This record gives sequence, structure tokens and C-alpha cells, in this order.
Amino acid sequence: MDIVGFLKSQFVCHLLICYIFIVSGLIINFIQLFTLILWPINKQLFRRINCRLAYCISSQMVMLLEWWSGTDCTLYTDPESYHKYGKENAIVILNHNFEIDFLCGWNFCERFGVLGSSKVLAKKELSYMPIIGWMWYFLEIVFCKRKWEEDRKTVIQKLLSLRDYPENFWFLIHCEGTRFTEQKHQISMKVAEAKGLPKLKYHLLPRTKGFAVTVQCLRNVVSAVYDSTLNFRNNENPTLLGVLNGKKYHADLYVRQVVYIFISFKRIPLEEIPEDEQECSTWLHKLYQEKDAFQEEYYRTGTYPAVPIVPPHRPWTLLNWLFWALLLLYPLFKLLINMINSGSSLTLASFAFVIII
Repeated sequence: MDIVGFLKSQFVCHLLICYIFIVSGLIINFIQLFTLILWPINKQLFRRINCRLAYCISSQMVMLLEWWSGTDCTLYTDPESYHKYGKENAIVILNHNFEIDFLCGWNFCERFGVLGSSKVLAKKELSYMPIIGWMWYFLEIVFCKRKWEEDRKTVIQKLLSLRDYPENFWFLIHCEGTRFTEQKHQISMKVAEAKGLPKLKYHLLPRTKGFAVTVQCLRNVVSAVYDSTLNFRNNENPTLLGVLNGKKYHADLYVRQVVYIFISFKRIPLEEIPEDEQECSTWLHKLYQEKDAFQEEYYRTGTYPAVPIVPPHRPWTLLNWLFWALLLLYPLFKLLINMINSGSSLTLASFAFVIII
């Protein structure tokens, strides 16, 4: 192992990275709190500011994937559609098989300049979580309780409020609702059998109501739906801990722009997706049958039938992290030196206790 790889695997380095993320995140959350005074005065300015503040948090996670672990991400897509990515609002359907698939989704948001404004449909409990959850609150993320009878009105209201959003955004959706496991897959296929739906081998049954409502509410605002399939070469199963340890992965993301019922490389406007909720649900089930067959082909051949493109790195994630590192590490080291010089065993023990926590 070289010296860089050795340092990346050390707990002290991980501790410093976590310290920078937590302290900078809480500082940004505190600043976001004060931006609330702008909401009744200039809502669009509030949104633009919070997009950039949110970028300061989420880009640190992307920095770990791109620069710390050096993970390679290759995009397979139609070259004619490639130039539209990042220049239009889109709903992005992601498979949910890996621990870091959300991070890879963020990575591609970053490559196309929509990371700060990207949206998700998230569990209500996450809104109470410091840093990420609070950041999402100020980004007007759509939170739900997973009880559709209670969620429907709230979700529709939040989605409709995004119709005048001033920044281009991608709305990332895991239609399966949860990460794929064999146990969940068995339960999901029992539901498919009970409903008379074709069984899937590599996906869970999609939850259609959230997707259908999202399409209805964002129609004429969102230009297209991107069907995205993420895989890792050599059957790798990446983890956040692996990324933190600097382990390099090779991610392949295939983006297909969706058409009515069948998938094509040709871009079709969102208006071609059925407006009726039931028809939209049927359409989504057909899409997942296509995704399942497509996944099986990938496992068989190890590649996608499209042009591979590596979107260029942008330096901003690294520069943002370096800014916060320089800002926060100096007072930390100064405090540590002062405590060592004080010679107080109680002070050092208290500091060690805080670090352990």
C-alpha cells in the first residue's frame, strides 16, 4: 500500500473529515435559519441562496466519492440527449440496489450543475436529522410519512410549490421505496403475484402513486423523465465505509430518456407519459419490466448498449471542502495544542471523551 492509500485508511483522517462535515454542516444550517427572513420578502432569492448553501454540504459527500476514493463514473447515454442534461428540469428514476447509489446520483447531479437544487421524495423522519435533513427542509424537499392517505395532500402541495422554482433541478425518485434485499424481494414478489403483475428478478415492485402524482404536479415544468440504471463492475458492492477508506470503485450509469410504454434513445417530452393515474401506474410497471430485462442483459454482457461518456470533473467540490478544512482545522489544532500545554489530565480526558462520542 502506498503512503496515500495508507493515510486514507487511517481513523484519524476519517475523524477529521467527519469533524469538517459536521461542524461546517451545522454552521450552514445556522445560516439557513437566518435566510427565513427572506421568504416573505423575496422567495426566489431565498431559494437561490439555499441552493448554494445546500451545495456546500452535499458537495462534501460527492468530494469523498470523486476525489478521496477516486471512484470512476461512466455515463452511457444517447449523445443527442447528452447536451440537454443539466439544462432542463427532469424526473430521474433510480434503481436502489447499493448503499451508495444516492451518492452516485448526487455525483451526476454535480457533473451537470444541479447538485445544489436537486430534489428527492424522502421520509418525514429525515427532516429532523441535523445537517442533511435540515438542509433538505430549506431546499423544500418533499417529505412523506409512507401513509399515502395522510401524505397525498401534503405531497401535492409541496410539488406544486416547485412549479416556479428559479433553478434547474432534477427530482430523484427511488420508486421501489427501499433498498433491494433478498428478503424484501421475496415479499415484493408475493405482492406482485397477488396483484397479477409479472415478477421481477432484480428489482422490487415499484410504488406507483408517488411517481404518478409527481408527474401530474410537475407537468409542463419538467421536460423529461430519465430512466437511470446504476451498476458496479466486477460485482462490486460499494459501501460508505469503503468510500471513506478511499476504496476506488467503477460505477456505470445508463440513462435512458423515457417514452410512452416503450423505451427509446430518442427524447420524448413528458407530455407523452399518461396523465391518468391508473395508466401512469401501468406505464411504470412496464418500465420496471424493461429495467429488469435490461439489468439481466448487463449481468450477462457486463456493458450497456450505448455510447460511454465520462462527464468532466468540476473542481468546486474539492475547492469547497478545502475552504472548510482550512477554516475549521486551524482552530481545532490550536485548541488541541493549548490543551496539551495546559497539562490538565481532566481537560485531555474530556477532549478524548468528546472525540470518542
